Amino acid sequence: MSKENKSPFTEHLGELRDRLVRSFIAVAIGFVAAYSFKEKLFEILNAPLVTAMGEAGNAKMIFTGLPEAFFTYLKVSLLAGIILATPVLFYEFWMFVSPGLYRTEKKYILPIVVLSVFFFLIGSSFGYFVVFPYGFKFFLGFATETIYAMPSMKEYLAFSSKMLLAFGFVFELPLVLTFMARMGLVTVPFLKKNRKYALLLFFVGAAIITPPDVVTQIMMALPLMVLYEISIIGARVFGKKKTEEVDAEDADTPEKEEDIQ
Repeated sequence: MSKENKSPFTEHLGELRDRLVRSFIAVAIGFVAAYSFKEKLFEILNAPLVTAMGEAGNAKMIFTGLPEAFFTYLKVSLLAGIILATPVLFYEFWMFVSPGLYRTEKKYILPIVVLSVFFFLIGSSFGYFVVFPYGFKFFLGFATETIYAMPSMKEYLAFSSKMLLAFGFVFELPLVLTFMARMGLVTVPFLKKNRKYALLLFFVGAAIITPPDVVTQIMMALPLMVLYEISIIGARVFGKKKTEEVDAEDADTPEKEEDIQ
């Protein structure tokens, strides 16, 4: 089938495949670069837990299977590779959805990519520096004279990686909603009207993502509430106005006429 005969859906799938391949390559490069520092990376990752355990009188971690440490280092390298590849991942994502933008709006893609990486790192840092210390102290508080915590490397990595990625992605909320407002999918009145439902979803989502304790759930839900208000401000400032929509359509008209000719 020639390129001219390809359907838009087939071309869309081809573009998605190409962007996924580039994303996987970026993650693979990040993984290889991070593997050389796997022990140091895991030491940094488990520092909040080790600190909390040290305060509780036991600062040791264990592994219960012979290959557990090896696979844990592989996984922590993969996690670091994903974080290192976030500029590429966000660039490929936003470029994939950019056909929904007018030509005059596509110049904002690079700033959006930079902000996406920024918000992701802020979210992950919030989880690491704020949520982890308080959460670990809460969990270790259940230890007694006869019961003490012996967290394994595998379990800790599964928990911490999920939390870091979750906080990183939920902090993308202002960008996503502002982008949707720019495309005309949501409006400021809509966001204000559905604020109470959004807050309910935040607490439900936090309960699903975080461990079953109130402290961690609140520490995820509260930033989401603040981010939602920031989203409303972003939608008000950057949301599509009717006059802008008409101007953008006029600006795209010559290009469309040339394509027809």
